[in-house]
Amino acid sequence: MTVRTDDIEQAVGVLRTGGLVALPTETVYGLGADAQNPAAVARVFQAKGRPPTHPLIVHLGSVEQLADWAEDVTATARRLAEHFWPGPLTLVLRRGRRVPLEVTGGLETVALRVPDHPVARALLSAFGSGIAAPSANRFGSVSPTTADHVRAELGDAVDYVLDGGPCEVGVESTIVGVTGDTVTLLRPGGVTREDLEAVLGDPVSVPSVSPVRVPGQHPSHYAPRARVVLVEPDQVVAEAEHAQQQGHQVGVFLPPGAAASEVKAHAAIMLPGSSAAYARGLYGFLRELDQAGCDLIVASLPVEQGLGLAIANRLRRAAGPRPADQLIAPVRP
Repeated sequence: MTVRTDDIEQAVGVLRTGGLVALPTETVYGLGADAQNPAAVARVFQAKGRPPTHPLIVHLGSVEQLADWAEDVTATARRLAEHFWPGPLTLVLRRGRRVPLEVTGGLETVALRVPDHPVARALLSAFGSGIAAPSANRFGSVSPTTADHVRAELGDAVDYVLDGGPCEVGVESTIVGVTGDTVTLLRPGGVTREDLEAVLGDPVSVPSVSPVRVPGQHPSHYAPRARVVLVEPDQVVAEAEHAQQQGHQVGVFLPPGAAASEVKAHAAIMLPGSSAAYARGLYGFLRELDQAGCDLIVASLPVEQGLGLAIANRLRRAAGPRPADQLIAPVRP
């Protein structure tokens, strides 16, 4: 992706005057603001409809900036940063004094990462400071992996959109908390648990409930308009056909090798064979079924190894309880 100097300069100007810039990363598109400007950060929450207690990730231009934004950086944290940055890993560390509490949701910890995208890195280098950037979408909805997704969902709430093409990873960064030598996986993402363990030489714990408030932990998150129902892999076709018979406009995620022409559903997505391709396409698949008019999506969870852990996490939250769920009849009596 060619980075146009004029585009970067314009985006920097917007950030320096307190505006919002949608920027591409290797994971998803972010809605960025000057991380040291509380008023600009407040605009991010307003544009997304995001609760102010949900912390944001601060994106940095290089690992050398880590000590400027966090205190008590342990040897383990630095080791992870030096190995995985730039890349889809976020470290949760003690907040440095320059980090406003508006960024952290009132916490004394801050989430930091260095993105691996040429446009994002050019912007961060030119801006010279941290950019607070959650995903560039309405709170709780499907994350954007193209600039068109951002424009369609946020419209005029964004002052400038940097188009960096489709995102390569497709799911958000992995978030880990580091306390001393202990590393806890708080949100699975583009860096796998296996990747972390290979570098650390020790097992990495994955708590069922995050002990620290971090992005992406709301019970309903990454959710399309359609309701998502998760079943066992061998039940996907039968569940989809049953729901279609009950009057739903059903979208279905078909495992590799299934025959889409034989499934009685409103729309079907043939899933790719690799976890990397599935992760890259996941949010686009959910958007595609929304656009097809589906009101219900039937899917199964992948094997929770490698990127499958992150995909399963996103699907579970996409299927999580919503405020109106009590008004929706279950698929089966």
